[in-house]
Amino acid sequence: MMVFTHSDIGKKRSENQDSYATCDLEDAVFAVVCDGMGGQNAGREASARSVEIITERVMKGYRADLDPIRLRSLLIAAVRTANAVVYELGETIPECEGMGTTCVAALIRYNKAFVLNVGDSRAYLVTHEITQITKDHSMVQDMVDSGDITREEMRSHPKRNIITKAVGVDEDVMPDFFEKNFPDGASLILCSDGLYTSCDEGEMFRLIKEQDVANPAQALVQLALEDENSADNITAVVIK
Repeated sequence: MMVFTHSDIGKKRSENQDSYATCDLEDAVFAVVCDGMGGQNAGREASARSVEIITERVMKGYRADLDPIRLRSLLIAAVRTANAVVYELGETIPECEGMGTTCVAALIRYNKAFVLNVGDSRAYLVTHEITQITKDHSMVQDMVDSGDITREEMRSHPKRNIITKAVGVDEDVMPDFFEKNFPDGASLILCSDGLYTSCDEGEMFRLIKEQDVANPAQALVQLALEDENSADNITAVVIK
């Protein structure tokens, strides 16, 4: 497998509060993307600390003989550990009050992708089509589910940045978990919302399928930056 990464502060932010990490395991690949929130440096601290803790827990706890049930437990425990640390920081350090972060992570092995998320960072599976694996924990997603707005309206809705679940905001958190087939020739995209709010899925699909793109993650971020309304930090990890 090949792993590509890229992150950009974007065109209007003074700080990049996105964080990411990837690592090779014995017979697998792991990646995580977090998008922090909070004043001053708090959002950056929340995302960076979460990425560090989650990656460390996965690297220490992973073994090649883990069955899917134990693998699921390991990944969920890693996110919940990060949640506990970030929540404690927010409760005890005044300048960290209210901080938190989204999280999307994936472990791929044996043609299977194990994916989990909290918040509105996303995972997409690209085969002969592009499919959003994760479901946003956000106000606009709730509005789509209730039929108040369409999926197309999510990208420009004034409440699109309000999330309903995040790492570090509450004392405990339970991420959503997904197990998907990852066939030969497939790609997985992990990204912060700065990407998909400036690129539609068709554009992302066509770019991933191009054969002469040296770094598809960098190309995706550049595509998002070409949107005149792009305002957020942008991070993408692509596993092919």
